[in-house]
Amino acid sequence: MQTIKAAVCREFSAPLVIEDVLLADPGMGEVEVTLEAVAICHSDISFAEGAWGGHLPAVYGHEAAGRISQVGAGVTGFAEGDSVVVTLIRACGNCPSCAGGQPTICETSYDSVNGPLKTEDGAPLEQAMACGAFAEKVVVDQRQIVKIPESIGKDVASLVSCGVITGVGAVVNAAQLRPGQDVVVIGAGGVGLNAIQGARIAGARRIVAVDMSEEKLEIAKEFGATHGVLATLDKPWRAAIKALGGRGADAVLITVGAIPAYEQAPRYLAQGGKAIMIGMPHSGAMASYEPVMLAATGQGLIGSKMGDVVIQRDIPWMIDLYQQGRLKLDELISGRWELEQINEAIADTKTGSAKRNVILFKR
Repeated sequence: MQTIKAAVCREFSAPLVIEDVLLADPGMGEVEVTLEAVAICHSDISFAEGAWGGHLPAVYGHEAAGRISQVGAGVTGFAEGDSVVVTLIRACGNCPSCAGGQPTICETSYDSVNGPLKTEDGAPLEQAMACGAFAEKVVVDQRQIVKIPESIGKDVASLVSCGVITGVGAVVNAAQLRPGQDVVVIGAGGVGLNAIQGARIAGARRIVAVDMSEEKLEIAKEFGATHGVLATLDKPWRAAIKALGGRGADAVLITVGAIPAYEQAPRYLAQGGKAIMIGMPHSGAMASYEPVMLAATGQGLIGSKMGDVVIQRDIPWMIDLYQQGRLKLDELISGRWELEQINEAIADTKTGSAKRNVILFKR
């Protein structure tokens, strides 16, 4: 095993600790990626706060990009030196979900506690989300990575690993939006902005962004929102429906984990519309609905994990749209930080003003 630097969570809601950890060589079907960038996602913060439990100590981080530095046995299609993005989607390829084209909900479990990471003294160290990318290197399954062009900066590429595919994918794959349909996006953070530009790319007629911040609503318009509505209004769905011309939305994308957003989402819908549930509330949080209204109007609630993407299919076309100038990525980055500054970067992310903060590794 080799020694690398990582940001380790040893206590929920406490600052991460930069320390030496041990990383195993890649096994069958695995690759080692030397990271150049990892973005900070709100899911990483929620995990580190204990929102969904889990083993400690742990290394979080799952929006990463770098270069393959070692290839394990049985790996095909990749070689040392390849530039790649690294995702948390560790799909077996054989279970009913994977075989049915839904690798984001792979049914084969992965033991992340007894994975490639160990503490410096050899104790178990969780490779959270099968990734553990708040570290200089990761060892992941070959199905978790996608090659990217050399010309694309790793800071920009890292965003595609989660926030971009989750937002854009939810529009295209989960909502299956058709040109001319209307969309409401609740939350104009990192995932919300990508849902907005996904709706723009898919040909939405009107796109209404709903957020607590006027500043974020203005940013949402830069990404393709046609209207903005403050969530602090007494009944914000009325303003949204007015902006849509008097009819509700064909799709409402809930990109935040706030329970009020979940409970209000059906109020934005037109008959036959569907609410796409993307944001992740803390475990135990409950929302309530009046089922008869959903049944009588043909409305639906659909969960969407990681945009329901097939990364080998969806990431290349998203990268191509970026190269064409049709998908904004550079504009998503709020700040660039070093690994030693990760706690400051997390604190900045928690203020709600940042779109995405990215950790860059010294090379």
